[in-house]
Amino acid sequence: MKKLFIVLFALMAGMTWAQQSPVTAGSDGKSWTLATRSFIYQIRVSDQGKVNMFYFGDKSQNPDMLRNPLGEEITVRGGYSATTPMLEAVFKDRVRDIELTYEGSEILTQDGYATLVIRQKDNYYPLAVTEYIRVLPEYDLLEKWVEIKNTGKKGNIEIENAQSGTFFLPKNAYELTHLSGRWGYEYQMNVTKLTQGLKTIQTKDLRSYGSSFFAIRPEGEQEETCGEVWFGSLQYSGNWRMDFEKYAPGEVQVTGGINFWDQLLVLQPGKSFTTPKMMIGYTNRGMEGVSQNLASFTREKVLYPSHRDQVRPVLYNSWYATTFDVNEEHQLALAKIAKDLGVEVFVIDDGWFKGRINDKGGLGDWTVDKNKFPNGLQPMIEKINALGLDFGIWIEPEMVNPNSDLYRQHPDWVFHYPNRTRHETRNQLMLNLAREDVYQYLYSCFSTLLRENNIKFIKWDMNRGVTEPGFLSAPTDEQRAVRIKYIENLYRLFETLRAEFPEVWFENCAGGGGRVDLGMMARTDFCWASDNTDPVERTFIQYSFLNAFPSNSMISWVTQEDWHNQRHPLEFKFDVSLCGVLGVGYDITKWSDKEKEVAREKIALYKEIRETVHKGDHYRLISPYEHNRSVLQFVNKPKSESVVFVYNLAEYPDNAIPETKRSKKVKLRGLEPDASYRIEGMDGLYAGRLLMNIGVEFPLYGAFKSRIFKIVKQ
Repeated sequence: MKKLFIVLFALMAGMTWAQQSPVTAGSDGKSWTLATRSFIYQIRVSDQGKVNMFYFGDKSQNPDMLRNPLGEEITVRGGYSATTPMLEAVFKDRVRDIELTYEGSEILTQDGYATLVIRQKDNYYPLAVTEYIRVLPEYDLLEKWVEIKNTGKKGNIEIENAQSGTFFLPKNAYELTHLSGRWGYEYQMNVTKLTQGLKTIQTKDLRSYGSSFFAIRPEGEQEETCGEVWFGSLQYSGNWRMDFEKYAPGEVQVTGGINFWDQLLVLQPGKSFTTPKMMIGYTNRGMEGVSQNLASFTREKVLYPSHRDQVRPVLYNSWYATTFDVNEEHQLALAKIAKDLGVEVFVIDDGWFKGRINDKGGLGDWTVDKNKFPNGLQPMIEKINALGLDFGIWIEPEMVNPNSDLYRQHPDWVFHYPNRTRHETRNQLMLNLAREDVYQYLYSCFSTLLRENNIKFIKWDMNRGVTEPGFLSAPTDEQRAVRIKYIENLYRLFETLRAEFPEVWFENCAGGGGRVDLGMMARTDFCWASDNTDPVERTFIQYSFLNAFPSNSMISWVTQEDWHNQRHPLEFKFDVSLCGVLGVGYDITKWSDKEKEVAREKIALYKEIRETVHKGDHYRLISPYEHNRSVLQFVNKPKSESVVFVYNLAEYPDNAIPETKRSKKVKLRGLEPDASYRIEGMDGLYAGRLLMNIGVEFPLYGAFKSRIFKIVKQ
């Protein structure tokens, strides 16, 4: 029987992706192969009823799945407890061990994709655990999530830990790449060896300035374009964690989901809880394969559907021009210039609502300040619309100033504990969105705002992390689930508003890039990547951002920000911003005619290239982390057009650069080898094969210089 299964799975592993079903069950109904374009993932139930994973990797290696299980699909606290547990529970008699046994399975089709459903239950207690694994073959991805249910008729089950998924890699030396950072320096790439022990990346205050993205490679395989990589991310915006544990023999376990630090879920009889989705994948195309697969998946399946397929508009935001001192006359003056430059959406930032003259008051009172706009917003919006511009507005729903009518009326609506300091950040406290009355208040405020005004864009900000997460008005057994409930209601608020106002664009902002993740991307259209808009700094931030997310989700502003007093040319600032979603934040009333002309030309160029940049495949050709320049390339799906961004960051003497990195030639990627291409601004035709194998030297010299090259198939 074993030999039969070995032959069966070896044959299946050798099939082409087009021939092989995404989920194939063995003849006994207790073994499965999940297949994508590049990998297979294999599971089998043991004779003792344990659901084990055997293999996750290159489908061409024809693994013998029957001999060496790597670990259990649902790891628990119980028995030897040798692995990182996905699930930890306490039963009503205070027993803390879990013993799971296979109960059944089925293969479903969800949204056009095959999903393997595996049901397990505890051997004694009323605990049912259902695992879902959805296969997305064209993206080389699996989505994993778990439903946990108390099937009893009396007695609660305390859930102390419930992760979304886990997987194991065989004995080897591995390196981990992940993104971390702080305000102003988001998405910094970290590469570290996975040595024996446990490494955790996590967030505890609902913000991270990195993300749950990870990539694992065999040690030494650092090539951008080739080599095995296992990668993934969580589709969640609250407290999350990713654990990477290397065991003494050399195996590695990866586990991810909600961070249950200071949290507890209590499942009453008949109640269930479903974890967020953990996304995992494999490619043998190096980090290029990782970034392209994640970008395509996010762009085509994750971003909110109402605007998913649309190119992103040119934004103007008046914050740097006015700060809190907003009024109709000044906003209209800015709007007229913005329209002349080619802007498509005019956004008024902070300062428009009741009592908002600085950052010390007003948050929470989401009605128009009659001292600034005596006739309300709509008359101004109509004049801005008459110019041919859509109108947008800034909000920060989750925060409140103590100096506000809302706080004076409802001081109990913020996170707090009795007998403890209510810590303020930026003169703000955080509303407890886990409360139903807080949810209803915020929904009423913003649905009214959108209903009464022709607003087509919302910039949703969130400028502090959680402190004192008390929820003492809730039943005792719900109080420590407050962060989970908060995120549930946050998602609910987005989803309700978006369903009611599908034409409105939503930008996700959180004190810079503090909450950029697939959970937020599923409910918004793009993200504010960082408060740091210095163009050199943004070159690094944006290069790292593109590891995990697509360019059409990355808002990038042109502003007067200059963090190192380097006085960068306006052309350079625009070119850095054109590789994402273009925004302008200058006081454009002070621009010279020459500066306005630069802006017109660059905005016109953005409109020419954004279809390719926003919807094409991206290639990171030259890393600013390793060179004194950065080069990014975007190629449209038909391979008929490519856009190359070349940024010189500094000029060094030749002897200061390693000999292997002195060449000015850049090898392009993603073109048709046998096609001929013309590079705008350069003479002659170039064969695709030559551009990719030999490369081309783009004429660009001097520090803080940039050029954008359009490459068109002839």
